[in-house]
Order: sequence, then C-alpha cells, then structure tokens
Amino acid sequence: MQIVILDGHAVNPGDLSWDCLRAFGTLSVYDRTPAEFTAQRLIGADVVFTNKTAIDEAALERARNLRMIGLLSTGYDVVDLAAATRRGIVVCNVPSYSTDAVVQHTFALLLEICSLVTLHDREVHRGRWTHSPDFCFWDAPLIELSGKTFGILGCGEIGCRVAGAAAAFGMRVIGYSRGEHPAFIGERVSLDGLFAESDVLSLHCPATPETRGIINAATIARMKDGAILLNTARGTLCVAQDVADALERGKLRAYAADVAEREPISRNDPLLAAKNCILTPHIAWAPRETRQRLLRLAAENLRAFLNGAPINRVN
Repeated sequence: MQIVILDGHAVNPGDLSWDCLRAFGTLSVYDRTPAEFTAQRLIGADVVFTNKTAIDEAALERARNLRMIGLLSTGYDVVDLAAATRRGIVVCNVPSYSTDAVVQHTFALLLEICSLVTLHDREVHRGRWTHSPDFCFWDAPLIELSGKTFGILGCGEIGCRVAGAAAAFGMRVIGYSRGEHPAFIGERVSLDGLFAESDVLSLHCPATPETRGIINAATIARMKDGAILLNTARGTLCVAQDVADALERGKLRAYAADVAEREPISRNDPLLAAKNCILTPHIAWAPRETRQRLLRLAAENLRAFLNGAPINRVN
C-alpha cells in the first residue's frame, strides 16, 4: 500500500517518528507540497495524509487509486468533501487531540496580559530592579482574575475545558453556544449578554459562514470598555481592522491570538502594528506530546479504515 504525507514538516519537523504510519505500507513523506505539485503526488497513492495542504477536485481526478484521505488535524476544510464522496474516498479527521494544549495556550496568553511577565523580566535583566529604590516595581497596572467574568463563545470540548480553568482562577464563567453541551459548568447567556458582561471574552467556536467576522465593530461596541479578547480558534472570526481600531481607542484593553485572518499572517495585517496586541504563530496545538498524540490517532484512523470500520469519518 502506498501512503503519502503531503506536508509532514508542520506535524513532525524531525522530533517524532513516522513508524506508526510506516507500519501499514510504503510511506512517502514530503515536508511541504506546493499547490502545483499536489495532484502529481497523489498519483499512485492509496492513502494520503494532509495537515494544511488543500486537496481539491482537480487533484482528486488524477488520484485513481486513492481510497482514504487522513487529516492530520481536526479541521477538514482543506479537502473537497463533496468531490471525495463522489469518488468513494473516505475522509477522516483527528478530533480532540489538542484540547489540553489549546486550553494551556489560552491561559498563557491571558496571563501574559494580566501579569506582564515578559515586560518585567526584560526590565529586570536591564538592571532596573538592581537599581530600584524600592523592593519592587511595576510599569503598568497588573490584573487579578479572581472575581472577574470570563465569557466563552463556543462551548464545545475546548470551551468546556477552558471554563473549568477559568473557574479555578475564581472567575465567574458565562458562555454562549448554539449547541447543548452538558459538560459546560458556566452560566448560559444570550450572545448579547456574553458581549455585555465579559471582562475577558475567549473565542472557541468553529469557522463557519455564520461565525465569519462575528467580532466586528458592531459587536465590539456592545462589549465592556477595557475588555480583553482572546482568540485561539480561527482568525476569520475577527475583523482584524475593527479589532485594531478598538485597541487604538482603548475600547479593548488587549487582544491576544494564536491565529490570523490569513496564515501565514500578511505583512499588511493591521494587528501587527496594533497596540496591546499579542500574536503567536498558530502554535497552541504544537507541543511535542500533542503532536505525538495526533500521529497515534491518525494511525488508529488508518487501522480502522483498513479493518472496514472507519472512525472519525467526516464525509
């Protein structure tokens, strides 16, 4: 069996083993696949895995042997599901592999805003503390989370886990979600209530036509003055220019995100020049342990498919 990985570098830049997938057949791993080479690399493949490389109908037309597409991710918008279904190709994703890591990164961003660790570490190493007339100093107001309201937009698995972490900090937790999630420990509110009551608003909903641009000038205007906005979900949930404008006016105290409207981020993205804005390059999912789990679950998807009982099928 011929197995092809189109963009292995993101998942495994060399610190993991591919043996869990190599055990099933002949494995070809490409670090990256430019769009013009995708169709060629699918020729002869029985199974293909992709993280972010798009697989469209044109590429599938040349993939005569292809039986399964495995996502090395939870999201599956890079695959033309309708075209795959018409050709009888099974498409499987890997849900829930990164929940712990995303929760961790969400609070890493929030705590950086609240405690200004990087700023004060830099000043200590510059000698400020050595020469301080007092036993301590701080250059900007620090924030205590206890007693504040933490709002969650999207109360799925990650949102529910974030709620638990926020509650552990002594925060009141509220949330809005279209679906029912029994594990959510917070108070359910309307979308308007979420915007109006949150001191911290954290985004954990999927990118859909309905949620695209849900954070915009109009919805920001309904938020508390000085609210903190976190985004470890998808960059397209926010209108970048509207967020940048709100930061400039002080309507938002801070914005911290692990995602951008376009990835890699455009040099013209207004958030690059915005004040009180923290950006990380989509790394919430990237701890070694998390990526190892991703590969193990991808291999389990392949084993189940070969046994005639596919799991985590999305088409």
